Amino acid sequence: MKLRDKVALITGGGTGIGRATAELFAREGAKVAASGRRKEKLEETVAVITSQGGEALAIPGDVSRHEDARQMVMETIARWGRLDILVNNAGAIDRTKLADSTEEDWDRIMAVNVKAIFLTSKYAIPQMIKQGGGCIINVSSISALRGQSDAHSYSAAKAAVCNLTKAMAVDYAPYNIRVNAVLPGLVETEISRTRLKPGQTWQEMAEKYWIPLYPLKRLGTPEDIAKGILYLASDDASWVTGIDLIIDGGYTARL
Repeated sequence: MKLRDKVALITGGGTGIGRATAELFAREGAKVAASGRRKEKLEETVAVITSQGGEALAIPGDVSRHEDARQMVMETIARWGRLDILVNNAGAIDRTKLADSTEEDWDRIMAVNVKAIFLTSKYAIPQMIKQGGGCIINVSSISALRGQSDAHSYSAAKAAVCNLTKAMAVDYAPYNIRVNAVLPGLVETEISRTRLKPGQTWQEMAEKYWIPLYPLKRLGTPEDIAKGILYLASDDASWVTGIDLIIDGGYTARL
């Protein structure tokens, strides 16, 4: 097991990439706290993990709120006495063009995608320093590298995540804290399904428009991304910090 006796906090742990990561971490021996806004989704994640003999904790809350973010970290530490891995996975998107969006829309996307990483990391890092190290994985997107249509604030936020990751990696490397980012391509999640128009199915849109753009001729799955996150969280990546790990089926390799 790659994460035996490790303790992990995963934001957005009730669905999609967060849930796949929580379940994979548990299978690899980690104790997992899953946080998010929807308690019922978190409890589904916990139920899967505990049914397989793992240990898990659901912590409902809004990660973009100061007190909620602090509570997520503190409750994890209170339960298991340490925090080895923080996966900042929670995200949100606004599917409008810039001139059609509002200041409130912009602030919400920045809060969930960027401010939340600042908040959870602010409370996790002192514990990691105290225990002699840890690692943080921030989930960005290939939209950090290319402008995604109808997603100006999301694209800007995910680019900010990448540079925030590098700054954190430099600052906290002396404390044996590694900080890396994962940049997924198109994966079927609640956020990516916002691309669909009424009456469209994921499969028909994928086959007609998206799969042809991917050299590996398929879209990603949450499990594909979870495996990359596991690598960065494990000792296999003990000399890896400050990187953008692109997991996109070759999409950004094309001209």
